[in-house]
Amino acid sequence: MKTNNKRIALRVHGNVHGVFFRASTQEKARELGLTGFVQNEPNGTVYMEAEGDPLALEMLEAWAHVGPEHATVKKVEVEEKPDLAGYTSFEQRR
Repeated sequence: MKTNNKRIALRVHGNVHGVFFRASTQEKARELGLTGFVQNEPNGTVYMEAEGDPLALEMLEAWAHVGPEHATVKKVEVEEKPDLAGYTSFEQRR
């Protein structure tokens, strides 16, 4: 049975470390029924991959442009990935 699920990668720039961005992303993704991961990058960005329903992915992307209360998002890069990765949950990585 073919699904219309998709996978995207987002890279979020701005004041996004130390403001609970990863935990808030995980909470939002789980609320939307998405799977994947989020992690801080050494260059100060937050990187995430998420897969699931295309509408839910759009909602996560829209949320990422704002982020949690103390974040200041300057830019969000979005890349649609060609294949699903088969994630089973949404986790925070270091």
